[in-house]
Amino acid sequence: MKLTGSCHCGVVRFTCESKAPYPFMHCYCSICRKTAGGGGHAVNLHADAESLRVEGEEHITIYRAFIDHPERQERSQGERRFCSQCGSALWVWDPGWPELIHPFASAIDTPLNPAPDGYHIMLDSKPAWVPVPEGPHERHFPGYPDVSLMDWHRQRGLAEE
Repeated sequence: MKLTGSCHCGVVRFTCESKAPYPFMHCYCSICRKTAGGGGHAVNLHADAESLRVEGEEHITIYRAFIDHPERQERSQGERRFCSQCGSALWVWDPGWPELIHPFASAIDTPLNPAPDGYHIMLDSKPAWVPVPEGPHERHFPGYPDVSLMDWHRQRGLAEE
């Protein structure tokens, strides 16, 4: 599926191809909460890095987050891309998986289908004030889940292979 995305002010626009376009995994880690803001979680998608096309690249800045918050001694290898003009979180790229980018669902303008179930991850990092949906279609994980983005899509017949 072709995904089209942009920042809030519109100076950065991008497209990419995703075989796993359902926004199902809500992350509550301090990195996602503090860099993406909002209700305390972020949703990353799965996309092919080679397919990424960007307009306004000169307005993008990169942040390598601290993975040991609040100590702030060790940085992630992952590069979070943001608009330098409005601060919108756009995508994450990690040299450990150079063939992938992980666009934030919040930056995607293409209509996305709702996920049939939700995974709420990194709940050990969630602040007390943030509610987490409960119910038969919601799964909760103190850390990382037991399945990858692509595997989740494959298990449900939703992957675009």
